[in-house]
Amino acid sequence: MSKITVSDACDGCGVCVDICPMNVYDLVDNRSVPERVDDCIMCMACVNACPNQAITVEE
Repeated sequence: MSKITVSDACDGCGVCVDICPMNVYDLVDNRSVPERVDDCIMCMACVNACPNQAITVEE
């Protein structure tokens, strides 16, 4: 299972929500929350697209 961390650098822009092919993220209180970590396929689209480099994905 993946471990997804969203740092305080997240400003809730929603890029990860839009780009994730597995719909892992939701915006909660203007912050990205990985609600469905079990669905993550580790494609790193969220990591690469985040303008604030706020997301890390580890195995």
